[in-house]
Amino acid sequence: MKALLSRFPAAAYTAPFLVFVGVLALGGHLPLPPGSEYPLRTLLALATLVATSRPLLRFKTLCPWSSVAMGALVFLIWVGPDTIWPHYREHWLFRNILLAPSGTPAGEALRGDYVFLASRILGSALVVPVIEELFWRGWLMRWLIRTDFLAVPLGSYLPGAFWITAILFASEHGPYWDVGLVAGVLYNWWMIRTRSLADCILAHAVTNACLAAYVLSAGKWQYWL
Repeated sequence: MKALLSRFPAAAYTAPFLVFVGVLALGGHLPLPPGSEYPLRTLLALATLVATSRPLLRFKTLCPWSSVAMGALVFLIWVGPDTIWPHYREHWLFRNILLAPSGTPAGEALRGDYVFLASRILGSALVVPVIEELFWRGWLMRWLIRTDFLAVPLGSYLPGAFWITAILFASEHGPYWDVGLVAGVLYNWWMIRTRSLADCILAHAVTNACLAAYVLSAGKWQYWL
């Protein structure tokens, strides 16, 4: 594994995310029991993360409380439009053939399945922030500046790299592309501001943890596509 990573250093940043989205893409074609797809892709992504990315997992933050505040702000932006305008998400900009959701909200049976809920909460709050920040701001935003991305310091800024990363991050979130774009811009800016992957992971984790709490407390299952 060390020899492979020395030849392909990008794998440490990209492999866990690619496994996660790869299982998502294949989920509908696999004979999986209801509710098992998300736990499976989370476990596979976690195993890939441990196997390929351990040297990168340094969680010493520089601005912990500010990162927590950033994460909370992104959460408020994420749920704000639908809270203020209840039918906002029904507009054709968010409901069309190009923006079909990648999944469906958790079914009634799964909402009482504690294994599913635990995997969903822990996956979205602990695993997803790590694999996404490694991919988007640890690798892509630097690779778009220079293909020898390890020579580019974390938090380096180039307008094209900044906006391409933000737009692709938004596209990952389907019908929530609008708030996904704002989140991508804010997370990108936070990386530039802190130059710290750990701070971006913390901010992202707070956003996802707040969203999980909101889904469970308010019954807003549509956010868990």
